[in-house]
Amino acid sequence: MTTPRYVIDLAALRRNLEILSKVKQDAECKIVLALKGYALWKSFPLIRDYLDGCCASGLWEAKLSQQEFGSHTLTYSPAYKEPELLELLEISNHLDFNSPSQWLRFRDLALKHPRYHSGKLKLGLRINPEHSTGSTPIYDPCAAGSRLGTTTEQLDGVDLTGITGLHFHTLCEQNSHDLKSTLEAIHQKFGHILSRPEITWLNMGGGHWITKPDYDCDLLVKLIRETKQRYQLEDVWLEPGEAIAIHTGVLEASVLDIVTNAGQHIAILDVSATCHMPDVLEMPYRPDVIGPNGLAATASGQHLYRLGGPSCLAGDVIGDYAFSNPLKVGDKLTFDDMAHYTMVKTTTFNGVPHPAIALKHEDGSIECLREFGYHDFRDRLC
Repeated sequence: MTTPRYVIDLAALRRNLEILSKVKQDAECKIVLALKGYALWKSFPLIRDYLDGCCASGLWEAKLSQQEFGSHTLTYSPAYKEPELLELLEISNHLDFNSPSQWLRFRDLALKHPRYHSGKLKLGLRINPEHSTGSTPIYDPCAAGSRLGTTTEQLDGVDLTGITGLHFHTLCEQNSHDLKSTLEAIHQKFGHILSRPEITWLNMGGGHWITKPDYDCDLLVKLIRETKQRYQLEDVWLEPGEAIAIHTGVLEASVLDIVTNAGQHIAILDVSATCHMPDVLEMPYRPDVIGPNGLAATASGQHLYRLGGPSCLAGDVIGDYAFSNPLKVGDKLTFDDMAHYTMVKTTTFNGVPHPAIALKHEDGSIECLREFGYHDFRDRLC
């Protein structure tokens, strides 16, 4: 086995998709893949059998959705450039604006577009209910001073003619109980807009941890159905990323060196937190690790190592892990749950090689989709 390598398990991906499909059926809603969380387009043929399309954060993701997934493309960005917007009008099914100023700047372009008049393009506005439910500040779009979404105060006196739906995205790895309190805030602050006859859809965004074992899917279904009925909506959309890809992929690594400093044993690997799994530093997030003998590492124990990457960043550290046996150079380690928010965020900082990407098919065979070389690093800089 050559490392480093991401391996995506299609059987695990299907298990998640089946859960999402049942929610879709029970709630009579639509669910799309958030490309910002997972964008391995070689797996789209499987996902396409279960979901209704993709949500995009800008032009490039929208193109990927249109070209490799098909079906619906829901696009939202904090701000659009006019040349990008002109292309997005051609390929988006929903185009959501972040602020009244962006809406008023581009309204005429959007409302004059033939796809708007034919019904193939729907226009929406992202709202900010100013109701924080998460515990990680960097992922809180409802914090005071947030640039994401429009508050009720900002909407005062704004002409929304042409807007047919609202969009909120306030959750991050959260259960449906947080959605319930968020919807209560939305009913209070934006219910008067949702009640307008021209508003026919609501996008509840992502962050719904639907495929986690303790997620309350029954409550989610109840909330969706109640909201649809309350405002006589035609559609409710969800756009999870992590829920689709959680526990579907691993990152395989090798031990390059072992050193000791101030009594701390340190294993230097060919994978990097900053380059290959940035959420380890951003969230912060502690991945589960499987040792060379197939046993899970623990937080403490006799054979304790600090796992670090090959970059020059002093903080390129994944964490401290204890193994059942001493590690040695050449040992293989496996980092679990590395499908979402990894491949979409990777860098080649320091010229650290990018991991290969492979699919594990449902018959157990592994197909290498892509290996990266020096030219991938060189050519992105000129």
